[in-house]
Amino acid sequence: MSGGDKQDVGGEPLVIEQRGLYFEELQEGVTYAHRPGRTVTEADNVLFTTLTMNTQALHLDAAWSAGQPFGQRLVNSMFTLATMVGQSVSQLTQGTIIAQLGLADVSFPHPLLHGDTLYTETVISGKRLSGSRPGQGIVTMEHTGRNQDGTVVALATRSCLMWTREAHAKRQDHGQETMQS
Repeated sequence: MSGGDKQDVGGEPLVIEQRGLYFEELQEGVTYAHRPGRTVTEADNVLFTTLTMNTQALHLDAAWSAGQPFGQRLVNSMFTLATMVGQSVSQLTQGTIIAQLGLADVSFPHPLLHGDTLYTETVISGKRLSGSRPGQGIVTMEHTGRNQDGTVVALATRSCLMWTREAHAKRQDHGQETMQS
């Protein structure tokens, strides 16, 4: 073993797994800034739009869109929403979420355009332990997506069912016991 290798008490190499935050680690009123941003390309927009069978010319037809109020194609707002939520995953919910419960108050106050970079921030606006699911809690997240100029391009409120650290650890320990049996 080289001098730079780290070991835990049992002599095994130390492994640090990336994860989101557990229910009790999420703090109300705190702004979580998700970085890096995501620069959206024409290919992203066309692929997402065609994969989801959205034939809206505003996303696909450059000539037609040139005659519309924004003068160009717009990034599909569902791509914007999905990317905004996706940018929060590694910092907030990776491996600690049980289920997404719903989205509310979704709006797109300004379009996202090809070449724009989407930056997302999330504020935890509420959290409570579940009354019917011990070891789990409901967290309300308010996502805000901005372009590179700071203009708000998307807003969404999302509720998620999240693990508490202790309950998740017990579940994982039980899973290890089951696999070893």
